[in-house]
Amino acid sequence: MKTKLSLLSAALLTASLTIMPTTSFAAIPQSVDGQSIPSLAPMLERTTPAVVSVAVSGTQVSKQQVPDVFRYFFGPNAPREQVQERPFRGLGSGVIIDAEKGYIVTNNHVINGADDIQIGLSDGREVEAKLIGADKESDIALLQITAKNLTAIKQTDSDEVRVGDFAVAIGNPFGLGQTVTSGIVSALGRSGLGIEMLENFIQTDAAINSGNSGGALVNLNGELMGINTAIVAPNGGNVGIGFAIPANMVNNLVQQIIEHGEVRRGILGVAGRDLDKELATAFGLETQHGAFVSEVVPDSAAAKAGIKAGDIITSVNGRKIKSFQELRAKVATMGADVKVEFGLIRDGDNKTVKATLGKADAIEAAAGALHPMLQGTTLSNGSRGVEITDVAQGSPAAMSGLQKGDFIVGINRTQVKDLKSFKALLEKQQGSVALKILRDNNLSYLVLR
Repeated sequence: MKTKLSLLSAALLTASLTIMPTTSFAAIPQSVDGQSIPSLAPMLERTTPAVVSVAVSGTQVSKQQVPDVFRYFFGPNAPREQVQERPFRGLGSGVIIDAEKGYIVTNNHVINGADDIQIGLSDGREVEAKLIGADKESDIALLQITAKNLTAIKQTDSDEVRVGDFAVAIGNPFGLGQTVTSGIVSALGRSGLGIEMLENFIQTDAAINSGNSGGALVNLNGELMGINTAIVAPNGGNVGIGFAIPANMVNNLVQQIIEHGEVRRGILGVAGRDLDKELATAFGLETQHGAFVSEVVPDSAAAKAGIKAGDIITSVNGRKIKSFQELRAKVATMGADVKVEFGLIRDGDNKTVKATLGKADAIEAAAGALHPMLQGTTLSNGSRGVEITDVAQGSPAAMSGLQKGDFIVGINRTQVKDLKSFKALLEKQQGSVALKILRDNNLSYLVLR
């Protein structure tokens, strides 16, 4: 049986957030006819009005390269690609995080490409929403509606969530309407799944399905722990393995979007890998959790803070981390110019350093000088390689099939890490160049002649 990781894109889930950190849990027994029985109903009566349904519609544009063998018959002015437009509709969930301003959080994949976004409130009202901003790499989007008498969800400190805590998922699976399921927190800090570019998931066995995307994962106090995003779905349905983006990570991104209109991604300036048993043994360490630093970028935030190659980063702002992916996700969602404290192990000794994060896209370059068919693009150092941050309409780059948001991750069979390595590799090439492109988590090759 083939196991499949799936975004919950058939329907959208959202939940409203009012930031009120707390780690206490409400007692759930309630009195009915003088008898005390356990029930989640009182908590859900307060919480479910903050979770909404999201209905979207729009036009999906697909592009397909026309093989040269066919273009030969239609002359030099024949199009290089076929463009098809197809209307689409989708359903999902969302969470109201600010009742006064009408802010709603959902997943980016729920509203991606939508021309029209309609919010269904728990009292039956339907309200049009506008997109305030989104972050594709973390799969978070912020919407806004104008409506009275909204209910915003409370938020807990997701760094305090523990494996074994009770969890309740609220959303709109399969477009059935608001549905509540329960379970526990199964694992924390899940990454390396290939679902998103930035992964630091809470795993739960509370039943979530297609349509739960953007919905709320709450504790027994009805406080938001995370935004439900994806499931492991061998047969397309729930098998008890779901993933949610932690509330703290969501809040960091939302505050950046509100303040700046976009996510200003932070960067530390290190390369590395997870600390595994082999590395721990080699360094004589008892712990097997952390991020091993193999390289520090000169003049980066890490270099200025005194972080060195060979260091093992074990905590961020006093919170332990398990992997390099978790470090990357936390740093990237904190925002540029933020001061962060890192705990690390160096030569067997525990140390603490403070760094001011840099801006991930600070280095940009016009690419026309690198290759004629790159003319019209603007490139920057991205989280997965060289990011194409802009493509001019009608330019050679656009005609070759490059798109804004693509990541160049390789040239021919050589991996590309940043602009420096990309430029160095291009200077060595003669004739045609095969670019390895990452687009919407799919890899493909595009040949520049």
